[in-house]
Amino acid sequence: MSQSRRPSSSHSASHKRGRGGELLSQRDGDEEEEEEAAALTQPHRTLEKLAPAQVDQKVAEVVQYLLVKDQKKIPLRRADIVRHVVKEHKSIYNEILRRASETLERVFGFELVELGPKTHMYIMVNKLAAVEGGPELSPANPKLGLLFVILGFIFMKGGVLRENVVWKFLKRLRVVPGEKHEEFGDVKKLVTEEFVRQKYLEYTRIPHTDPVEHEFQWGPRAHLEVSKPRILEFMGEVRGVTHAGK
Repeated sequence: MSQSRRPSSSHSASHKRGRGGELLSQRDGDEEEEEEAAALTQPHRTLEKLAPAQVDQKVAEVVQYLLVKDQKKIPLRRADIVRHVVKEHKSIYNEILRRASETLERVFGFELVELGPKTHMYIMVNKLAAVEGGPELSPANPKLGLLFVILGFIFMKGGVLRENVVWKFLKRLRVVPGEKHEEFGDVKKLVTEEFVRQKYLEYTRIPHTDPVEHEFQWGPRAHLEVSKPRILEFMGEVRGVTHAGK
């Protein structure tokens, strides 16, 4: 009996040594396929369990959240949208965001744009502003007026400008970085931090400079929102004002 079992045991061990790796790989592959299938079907199952009114309500909450947050023009993080709005429905996040994006575009004229597939950050682009020429400029929004001046100057000078050149230009408009401005407050902080955080400007260090120097160029939001023909027209108006004041 024991002798008859030994070949069987030996054969079994040989079988595992010879094909064990192959069997393990096949099993892992099956598990991966099952996980992928589950990931694909889970959102659909969740949608089936929820009443349409529940999904619509969550979409409306996301739309409201995005509109409120966009007032500061700071990029929106997926993690924040999930944490503050989507919450327990995160398995259908993509579907909720897709519907919210459609609503934003159809009803409010905003396009939700992702800043690269790995950043999980979004900005809202005013499509009407892009068509008409750029951010709305009005006495009630003087900061955007200053932004438009800076964008125009950078564009007319080739797309990239050293920081000190920008400051010299603003001084001609009586906007001095080192002084507190009545409407803009701390001008340097506004330009190098707020406009950069809003993705209208990029502010990068120039390599191998001592003392350290920086340069400005258009940020991704500016490229999406601002019309270059309109910026040239606007800069013509600015030149007319500055020449008239001399």
